[in-house]
Amino acid sequence: MGAQIRLQHVFADDRSDPLFTTHLTMSQLKILLLLARHGTVSGGELARMLGVGAAALSGMIDRLVVQELVTRTEDLHDRRVRRIGLTKAGTEVIEDIITAGVSRQRDLLSRLTAEELSVVAQAMDILLREAVADITTAANSDPGPDRDLTP
Repeated sequence: MGAQIRLQHVFADDRSDPLFTTHLTMSQLKILLLLARHGTVSGGELARMLGVGAAALSGMIDRLVVQELVTRTEDLHDRRVRRIGLTKAGTEVIEDIITAGVSRQRDLLSRLTAEELSVVAQAMDILLREAVADITTAANSDPGPDRDLTP
C-alpha cells in the first residue's frame, strides 16, 4: 500500500492533469461523474444520488447547461420529469479527468521488461477481480430505494 500511495502522490504532482485546469466545483464534478457512470437520469434520481434537494440540484444543473456540459430534456413517458445527461463536451471533460494518468502509466509500463509486465498484469487482474467482487456483494446486499424486494 505504501508504494501505491507514493505512486499516487507522484501522479498527483503532475500539473498537466486536467483536474487542475477545470473550473468545475466539487458538486459539478460529482454530477458529471454520476452521469458518466449511470447515463441519463431523472432530476429526482440525480438529487437522491447526490443527497441534495431538487432546488439545489436545479441551480447546479443550470450552471452545467450554460457551460454546455449537460442537457436537460423531457422524459419520453412523463413530460413532468426532466432527464439530465452529459453532452459530448461533458463526456470529453469527464473522460479526460478520469483517464488523465493513462499516458503517464503507459510510458512507465513501456520501460518494463516482459517479465515485469507479466507480474503487473497478474497483480492488476487480482485487484480487479476483488474490486468487482466487492461491488457485486454490495449490490446484492444493499437493495437501495428503488429495488423491489418481493420474491
